[in-house]
Amino acid sequence: MEIKKNSEANNENLRVPIMFMGLLFVSGVLLASFTYKVGEVDDTLADSKVSAVNNDIQTLDEEPEEIEQPDEPEVQAPPPPAEDIAIEENTQEEVITQVAPQPPAPVVVIDKPLPPPEIFDFPDVEAKFPGGSAELQRWIRANVQYPETSIEMEDQGRVFLTFVVEPSGAITGVKVTKKVTRELDREASRVVRRMPNWVPGEVAGKRVRTRCSIPIVFTLQ
Repeated sequence: MEIKKNSEANNENLRVPIMFMGLLFVSGVLLASFTYKVGEVDDTLADSKVSAVNNDIQTLDEEPEEIEQPDEPEVQAPPPPAEDIAIEENTQEEVITQVAPQPPAPVVVIDKPLPPPEIFDFPDVEAKFPGGSAELQRWIRANVQYPETSIEMEDQGRVFLTFVVEPSGAITGVKVTKKVTRELDREASRVVRRMPNWVPGEVAGKRVRTRCSIPIVFTLQ
């Protein structure tokens, strides 16, 4: 007896595998679509976090706004004097000067003053008043002025003086060697200094300096 295959039975047998394969295909498609959405959401979250961090960094980097201060009035300093400017400009220039060696200064020989000539107390020829001793006494009496104070005090006496007769006959070095009173001593010195030139003394035929001495007498009559 020949067994015949039923087409309906074969279709029932194929339905189960086909349904199973369809379920697998649908599950794969759902899984793939779900995975893609999750990745897209994660990328979106990551981008939002990065942008937020960048915004924070930009906020930190920005400098705080400066508060505008009121403008202060400008004070203009007066310009320096023209002379000061000229001095500063001159100091900037370097001036190079060559100094020539100076010759040695000439040696100046200062002659020491010669000592005064010797004064002779006892020359070969004595110095004398022109006309002699008698003329000297007349000249003194004619030129002496008795001090009024000495007359009131009745002062009188003899004043001794020394002096030097130069080779020219002039009178120098008048000194009072014996005093009476201040007024009489002063008047005696004045008279001797006013005497005319004497005849100078001589030693070996040459005029020399000679020391002489005379008294001047003051008496009240």
